[in-house]
Formats: sequence, C-alpha cells, structure tokens
Amino acid sequence: MSDRRARGPANTAFSCTPEEIELAEAMVIYRDDHVIALNKPAGLSSQGGRIAAKTLDDLLAAFAKKSGVKPRLIHRLDRATSGVILAARSQPAAAFLGKAMMGRRMKKAYLAIVAPGAPAPPAGLIEAALRREMQGREAYVRVSAADHARAKSASTRYRTLAANAEAALVELAPITGRMHQLRVHLASIGRPIAGDARYGGALVLRGFPVPRLMLHALAVEFPNPGGGVTRVTAPIPADMVELVARLRLEQKREAPP
Repeated sequence: MSDRRARGPANTAFSCTPEEIELAEAMVIYRDDHVIALNKPAGLSSQGGRIAAKTLDDLLAAFAKKSGVKPRLIHRLDRATSGVILAARSQPAAAFLGKAMMGRRMKKAYLAIVAPGAPAPPAGLIEAALRREMQGREAYVRVSAADHARAKSASTRYRTLAANAEAALVELAPITGRMHQLRVHLASIGRPIAGDARYGGALVLRGFPVPRLMLHALAVEFPNPGGGVTRVTAPIPADMVELVARLRLEQKREAPP
C-alpha cells in the first residue's frame, strides 16, 4: 500500500496512443464531473520512479481537457497493488479531495491474503509507528519507536474473513496512510502478505506459486466535491480470486435470520 498524497504537475505533456486511450478507459469504474476512479492493475506504477515505463499518471492524459490539463492523482498505490485509485478532474476538486484525505474523511478498504493462518486475534487494531530507511537504492519501512526522530504514527484496523492453517483472507482499513503501511503492519504481527518478498511474505502456498503481492484496494468512500458521499468498489482481480479458491479461503456466508 502507498496512500501518500500524489505529487507532481497536473498538466505534464504526454500523448496517448489509441491503444493507451482504450486501456485507460477500460480501467474507469466511476466518473463524474469532478472525479475519475480507476481500477489499477497490478504491475502498473501509479507515478514515475526508477522504472522507465509509462505509468497510470501518464495514461491520465487520455482524459485531458482541451487546455491540455489532465486529471491529477489524489493518492498512490504500490506498483504491485491492484485496485481503486482516485484522480481529480480539476484543481478545485484536487484541493477538496486532498483536504478530505488529510482530514481522514476518506475511508479505504483493502483485501489481503496473509500467511501462515489467521492473525491472532482474528480482528483488531495495529498501532505501530513506522520509519523509512534506505538500503542502497531501495526504500524499506520499519516498525519504529514512537519517539524516533523519523517515526510517523500509523494505525490499521483488520478483520479475518476466512482462514485455515496455511493462510487467511483479511480485510484492512488503514486509518493513516504511510508508505508500505499495510505490508509492514501485517509483517509486524507475524502475518506478512503473500507474495511480499520485501517483508517476508510467502512465495508459495499449499504448493501453488503466489503470482504477486496479494493486496487489493477494494473500495474507497469519499466526500464528493459535487456533494454527498461516494463509494467506489473495484472487482477482485482474477489472480487473487484464483489463489483464494486454491487455498479454500472462500468466505462463509451467514444463514439468514
């Protein structure tokens, strides 16, 4: 996870090919006069980094106005994370949503496959300060003493949806939005996210290879610049659905009263 507020110019010149425009349109799961919500696939970076490849931010040029100004990302997701990501269609909308995020008026829900088995307790609140460290050119995040000069407070709610001895399907609700917060918090309680080689996640479960970081931004609920509250949900990607089935982690539905 990376819920840091996205930075950078909103109108960087970039032209999209017809194929890229089609790709960008296919990712749209909600759109109004103020906001575009997209279902980012795993493997696509939110914004530029060390990898010289087109990013979601680049592809937002597909929605640029005649003036050349394109939508602006409000937050980011890690490259390996799939799911809902928001972009504002104007500067006033970006300012409005940025304030909502800083004021913790955006509610986010994630799904993760963790191992081994369910967290103990199966639901709870993780409160552990985090700090960022560099190892060579790679950034890592560590649990930190709260009084460390670079420590930032971080809180995550979680609940187990399904579990067995090998793995668990967990719903996560970050209260703060720190770099790699969900990944490091789950690793700190002995349940790293499957596929997360950086923080000790399992790469094979029940004999099945884990194709990537099994973290999906399922939903975002936010105050809409146009009024009211909007909730957007992104379908769970096929690779995650398949691994859930292979691990027999389908959620049990309660019988109706």
